[in-house]
Amino acid sequence: MRHSWWRYTVVGAAVVAAANAVPAQADPGDPFAGAPGLGDPYYPLDGNGGYDAKHYDVTLGYDPASHVMTGSTRVDAVATQALHTFDLDYSGPRIAKVTVNNLPAWFDRTRDHELVVTPMLPLLPGLPFTVQVEYAGEITGTDGDGWVLSPSGGAFVAGQPHSASSWYPLNDTPLDKATFALHATVPAEWEVMSNGLKISDVVNGANRTVNWEMRQPVVGYLTTIAIDKFDFLAQQRANGTPLLSAFAPDASKQARDNEARLPEFLDFLETLYGPYPFDTAGGIYVDTDLQFSLETQSRPIYAPWTDLNTVVHELTHQWWGDSMSVKQWSDICLNECFASYTADYLWPERMEGKDVDAQYREAVAKYRAEPKFWQIMLQNPGVGNEFTSVYYRGPLFLHALRRTMGDTAFFGAVHDFVDGHRYGNASMPEFRQFMRSRTPTDLTGFFTAWLDRTEPPADEFLYPGSLRS
Repeated sequence: MRHSWWRYTVVGAAVVAAANAVPAQADPGDPFAGAPGLGDPYYPLDGNGGYDAKHYDVTLGYDPASHVMTGSTRVDAVATQALHTFDLDYSGPRIAKVTVNNLPAWFDRTRDHELVVTPMLPLLPGLPFTVQVEYAGEITGTDGDGWVLSPSGGAFVAGQPHSASSWYPLNDTPLDKATFALHATVPAEWEVMSNGLKISDVVNGANRTVNWEMRQPVVGYLTTIAIDKFDFLAQQRANGTPLLSAFAPDASKQARDNEARLPEFLDFLETLYGPYPFDTAGGIYVDTDLQFSLETQSRPIYAPWTDLNTVVHELTHQWWGDSMSVKQWSDICLNECFASYTADYLWPERMEGKDVDAQYREAVAKYRAEPKFWQIMLQNPGVGNEFTSVYYRGPLFLHALRRTMGDTAFFGAVHDFVDGHRYGNASMPEFRQFMRSRTPTDLTGFFTAWLDRTEPPADEFLYPGSLRS
């Protein structure tokens, strides 16, 4: 994710009545109830216990005139324990029906996003099961937490760390990735963009139905749907990877010019981090007053203020954040520190000939005596502070680490780390341990100074290697 402010500052039919007969929350000591959250230190009720989601199949209808959405989502999962009740994360419109393995299930909605489901028959550990949820209602736009309404009457979904639960039920945690398919029907004059490959696009009378597939596993907030009167740019990489990008009616010429360079950007990033991890790539350029751009998997959503730096930032996330995702939100530096360093330092250095050592020294000289610059830790920044210091201090940390280790060791290690966690998850402690294993230099004090403190590092860590001169 890249914020706009960063450009300017550092800083069967089960009815609701029947559902109400089910307890609002399962007894936490009940061994046959899936946990309503996975205990992330920042968002303890995100995700759910008792099962492993494998695939989401979302069928959606949207009427731009009324903003009414109709949805039917199938969740394919495997029980990891015996279950007589379990939760999904869902904050969208009213639910009409829930079934489990094609049998009616009781359900209740509790707290902000908990959908408690009680199957007619208990689920056995190790066996697959299917949940089908049907729902409908008018959507309202919220910047950063789900649906956003566009000037044209269209809409799209964007938000981090939450957005997916506003339009389909899921296990909303980075720890439970799944494949994803979308079948969206809109009036024929409208277009639909989403993640992955466009499988079909058919106009039948007054309606258009578009089918999309994301065949590599994806975290919920990295899925999206965008509905507008788009123009398209279709390209192809030299290796045959198809590229499809979309532009809302008032998207800028700069947006189109930047996106035309997508093959060049991906080629550059592959030299750093290994093969591009998905079947396709592209971008969705909206014309709504959005305060951030977001790395939605394989096809980022770009706000109107997006520049080349932002495009490189969001594309870097396809490796750091999408293919390899965090384990907990306290690990956010893995996502944002690398995306910012790549866009702010590596692209200017390698593609534009900039002196990034001088850039680093200028930044340190400017902010070394500013307490606010250092007051939020890079590792474990705290709930509500995830998207702060990782943008402005993260690049300095990585450049100092690079100069401490040397280019050969640093670039080899970061390539191997992200590629070794392809389609999985990683944590900052794992990153620290891995980097220590790839250099004879003792990095213990360096990591403590840069990641765990709220003051400027000592000179030995602030000016290592070529940064001393």
